[in-house]
Amino acid sequence: FFRIGEVSRIAGVPASVLRFWEGEFPRINPRRTDSGQRVYRRKDVELILHIKRLLYDEKFTIKGARQHLKNRSGTPVPKVHPDLINDIKAELEEIRNLLK
Repeated sequence: FFRIGEVSRIAGVPASVLRFWEGEFPRINPRRTDSGQRVYRRKDVELILHIKRLLYDEKFTIKGARQHLKNRSGTPVPKVHPDLINDIKAELEEIRNLLK
């Protein structure tokens, strides 16, 4: 089990963000000790890291990440090479400029 401070350091986000995400993503469900402290299991930490990647790296909104997790529960998300993303963005910008 991990305490919130440990998970905060592992994920690289403040504890307040973890508490916020707990309200936004029902699958993050840490147990509570008798004194009320959150204790996270390994699967909680893995989910938090996945959510962080969706929000910070993939630029999902909270709502979009929640929907993504709902649609793909248990299925690993394939990695997309950053160069491919940059190429797609460049093409879309060219198309947008042509339509102006």
